[in-house]
Amino acid sequence: MSAVLEIGELSVGAGEIVAVLGGNGAGKTALLETILGFRSGRVSLFGRDVTSLAVEQRVLSGLGYVPEGRRVFAALTVRENLEAACALPADQRRQRVGEMLALFPMLAERPQARAWLLSGGQQQMLALARALMNKPRLLLLDEPTLGLAPVVVADLLRRLSAMTADGTAIVLAEQRAALALGVASRGVVLSRGRVVRHGTAADLAADPTLADLMAGG
Repeated sequence: MSAVLEIGELSVGAGEIVAVLGGNGAGKTALLETILGFRSGRVSLFGRDVTSLAVEQRVLSGLGYVPEGRRVFAALTVRENLEAACALPADQRRQRVGEMLALFPMLAERPQARAWLLSGGQQQMLALARALMNKPRLLLLDEPTLGLAPVVVADLLRRLSAMTADGTAIVLAEQRAALALGVASRGVVLSRGRVVRHGTAADLAADPTLADLMAGG
């Protein structure tokens, strides 16, 4: 499996979901921000050292990001949110918007609705669709299930699993270990910015010390 991402002890292959686990303050967001380029640190993306590249260059190379709390553009419509995130030429951008609306029927029902009028679940789907607009090869998600109803969480996780079929790699940062490990193939546990455990999803899920490690912060 070719490495899509390499940073410290974390590597992610094409078509793989890797869970990054830890409680509040464990360093999950800091890790994602380092991959994005908001923080300094050596990062390899798609077989290339991108440590010196700016955030915009990393995104255009094939990186997508769904931040914690969704952070959609509240005053813009669903369609405008999608268009604002896309660097493709106008005709391709329109086509890509149509593809995203087809992929997320709940958004297709309200393309002209302002984002602040959407439910939490709809906003999360909009944040995900927005991150997919540029056809990323690596998708970073920071606490995507936070505050969502169980039925929405289940739908979100099904979609993430389906996305790997075309080789898209996913880094899933979560506090809810059981949910993340249910869709991931591997995982790492962070505590105070350091990897304290790593292994297959099955091994981590069966680890009786996982809860204690997660609580370590």
